[in-house]
Amino acid sequence: MLWFKSFHIVFVASWFAGLFYLPRIFVNLAMVPPQSVAERERLLLMARKLLRFTTLIAVPAVGLGVWLWAGYGIGWGPGNAWMHAKLAVVVLALAYHYSCAVLLRQLVANRNTHSHVWYRWYNEAPVLLLLAAVLLVVLKPF
Repeated sequence: MLWFKSFHIVFVASWFAGLFYLPRIFVNLAMVPPQSVAERERLLLMARKLLRFTTLIAVPAVGLGVWLWAGYGIGWGPGNAWMHAKLAVVVLALAYHYSCAVLLRQLVANRNTHSHVWYRWYNEAPVLLLLAAVLLVVLKPF
């Protein structure tokens, strides 16, 4: 079981690294002047590749988490309400991941409606989600 936990942690860390950096590319895209076509295309290429990689990494992260939860019974039974909160955080992280894909499609279609400042704030969400997940798992507050 420790092998599964270890790989789960590695994949989650890698997934969140992508979620930290992808919106940072969005910040840069929102700041590209209209005449800088080559710069915009380069950033879009980077964003598409990072989203693809991050999505591929999210699959084993979630899969191993489900395996640990359902297969080994981690977080089941009385005194494990923390797991319900953590699962809610995972659902929010998946929703954030999906929203990144939606935003990227808008950026590719040149229909961006957000400023670079908005993307800077948007970029803080995965930090809070990861912090919440780690605190819930380590402290098991309820």
